[in-house]
Amino acid sequence: MLREIFDEHAQVFEEARENLLPELQKAAELAETCLAAGNKLLVFGNGGSAADAQHFAAELVGRFEQDRRPLPAIALTVDTSLLTAVSNDHGFEQIFARQVEALGGPGDLLVAISTSGSSANVLRAAELGREMGCRLIGLTGEEGGPLADRVDVLIAAPSRTVARIQEIHELCLHALAAWLERRLCSNPDGRQSE
Repeated sequence: MLREIFDEHAQVFEEARENLLPELQKAAELAETCLAAGNKLLVFGNGGSAADAQHFAAELVGRFEQDRRPLPAIALTVDTSLLTAVSNDHGFEQIFARQVEALGGPGDLLVAISTSGSSANVLRAAELGREMGCRLIGLTGEEGGPLADRVDVLIAAPSRTVARIQEIHELCLHALAAWLERRLCSNPDGRQSE
């Protein structure tokens, strides 16, 4: 059984490497344009995707591989008082949309993570973000779900298994963090920006 998990991961990884790089490149360029213009990333998802959102935002605000200036990113999954208040008063499907409305603006980039592509609260935030003039990157599983029609760039991990999808999402988010750090925070001579 354990070997089968590694074998399945290797197969999904190989397919992702063959098929996802063009979309990942588009996502990287979109994120770079957003941050270079002084805008921010708003990142969100449920469960394991919430953990990925927090992980990605932490690497941008803190550091990934280099000591450098912080890059503006907010995980919309971390404020328990806000999440429980909005869930109680407005419904769970509004927990990300309320934050997008409060914190987002034209030119900001939403990074919506949903292995199924059909999480109601992720879809609602994506719809509202689009109305507000935000750009959107979606990370899903191979079907893409309804989220596929709501984003500028879709990174659809080539699997229906949640664990394999999340492993590819984490790899893609690490690749985006590396891209942004190197493109936005390194001087031409290789020294890091203060």
